[in-house]
Amino acid sequence: MMVYSRKKLQDSMDIISVAIVEDNHDIRTAMELLINGSDGYACIGTFNNAEAALEKIPQLMPSVVLMDFNLPGMNGIECIARLKGDFPDMQFMMLTVYEDDDKIFNALEAGASGYILKKTPPGELLDAIRDLHDGGSPMSSQIARRVVAYFQKQAKPNPALEALTSREKEILDQLSKGFLYKEIAGNLFISIETVRRHVHNIYEKLHVRSRTDAVNKYFNR
Repeated sequence: MMVYSRKKLQDSMDIISVAIVEDNHDIRTAMELLINGSDGYACIGTFNNAEAALEKIPQLMPSVVLMDFNLPGMNGIECIARLKGDFPDMQFMMLTVYEDDDKIFNALEAGASGYILKKTPPGELLDAIRDLHDGGSPMSSQIARRVVAYFQKQAKPNPALEALTSREKEILDQLSKGFLYKEIAGNLFISIETVRRHVHNIYEKLHVRSRTDAVNKYFNR
């Protein structure tokens, strides 16, 4: 377990504070070095088990928590569920090797808003952290395809979508495929701010608060 001073965060209001819960020393160290070596990010705590995370994370109050699934003792999903219950605004992202449906949906149900595979390139991981911090729900493309496939099997016409404009439907479709805001902006040739504005309108019209909830509505689940 390693806990850091919050001094770095006081230098800029734009810095995203991150905690890492990962039992593999090499992976944990690599992520810590990546985050602390990148402008706009600060790793303020690392933990090799869920029990230490449950004790220290409430004191540190990071903006984003990267959570492994397999940990000694309590697993990552249970750790997220306990922390999310006490700190609903804290954002959690699974960072794991697992791609099976049960673990994906159990993590999302527990309170994770992102699900990224450990093989994700460093730059994409940083983008995913920022996207999560900014209100998105980043997922590796393989995970997004599994989510889409699951909901497509149960898809039915959804009258709630009739309130959306054609552009909002395009953006919701992109969200359902796991694209980050900047990727949606590039795909549709619009600015990131325009994407954020449309996503805000989508959430309001569908009466939801997250990408996962919006995708549920998209597939009428």
